[in-house]
Amino acid sequence: MLAALASSLMPLMRLLDAEQAHNLAIRALATGLIRQSSPPDNPALEIRAMGLLFPNPIGLAAGFDKNARAIVPLLNLGFGHVEAGTVTPLPQPGNPRPRLFRLPQHRAVINRLGFNNDGLNAYLTRLRALGPRTGRFSANVGINKTGADPERDYPALVAAVTPYADTITINVSSPNTPGLRDLQSEDRLRAILQAIATQVPVRPPILVKVAPDLSEAGLQSVVETAIACKAAGLIVGNTTITRPKNFAGPNTLQVGGLSGAPLFERATHMLRIAARASAGRLTLIGCGGIRTGADVLTKLMAGATLVQLYTEFAYAGPALIPRLKTELLEALRQHNFPTARDAIGAGL
Repeated sequence: MLAALASSLMPLMRLLDAEQAHNLAIRALATGLIRQSSPPDNPALEIRAMGLLFPNPIGLAAGFDKNARAIVPLLNLGFGHVEAGTVTPLPQPGNPRPRLFRLPQHRAVINRLGFNNDGLNAYLTRLRALGPRTGRFSANVGINKTGADPERDYPALVAAVTPYADTITINVSSPNTPGLRDLQSEDRLRAILQAIATQVPVRPPILVKVAPDLSEAGLQSVVETAIACKAAGLIVGNTTITRPKNFAGPNTLQVGGLSGAPLFERATHMLRIAARASAGRLTLIGCGGIRTGADVLTKLMAGATLVQLYTEFAYAGPALIPRLKTELLEALRQHNFPTARDAIGAGL
């Protein structure tokens, strides 16, 4: 099934339970039922960051492919990079169902999945089987809900995925694992990053995924800690536990992390703060609420070098990716940017 046909079937997919539809999509990608061979990207979209060349700045955020089952098929849809996970040392079922809720009236999703995944061993088995790929792969790692030791577990996870990943993301910001967000504090984050540096001296670039709910001072502290501990960059940001004004309708009272369009303004504001605080010392990935090519450009101008999305992909399907690239090229032209690289930080 070609990507355009898969996207045309998205209204039917929304008749299914959200998690059931998601699992069906992963299965279809992993088995080749949904496939696409994207043409080469326009050179104007190329991005060089962290010593790596990305064919375009548009990436898939962690959470869609938790178990690394469809990395190559997803890259073949046209993403410039795909982040798979969050993977934890041991398998865990996550929180009780239902735990994934669509909010189509807001083009949003609330999830309280809780790092449900098959565990590191299964994840590594799939990474070992990866074939040639067109874009970059990032491994997103986290800790189990019980029995965790962050200073032990994060370095072990980084060491395990290092042979296979182009970059590695440290997830310390999901709202669905109790106590996880406390790891964003200066002392805890420094201890984790120092443990990684000591125990895994040769590794891919390390990124830290942060919450959009941090205070501005808290985000600036994360920036300085990441720089001091030689992290490569930040992903700004994860889902939010806050709710916007006039947020009403089915499922809006569900507990969990909110993603999608309502997050765009807050996440982009925090991205600008991180960009000003880091002053070019970190690579920033803008995540949260992207729906259009113009949104991608806004993130780039706010200081992002790359972007990630998930929720709009869940609503629009594979046809979203070529549309975003076309819209981004037009937005660049309208703003007189010869390339996506020229737009980075232009709005600061």
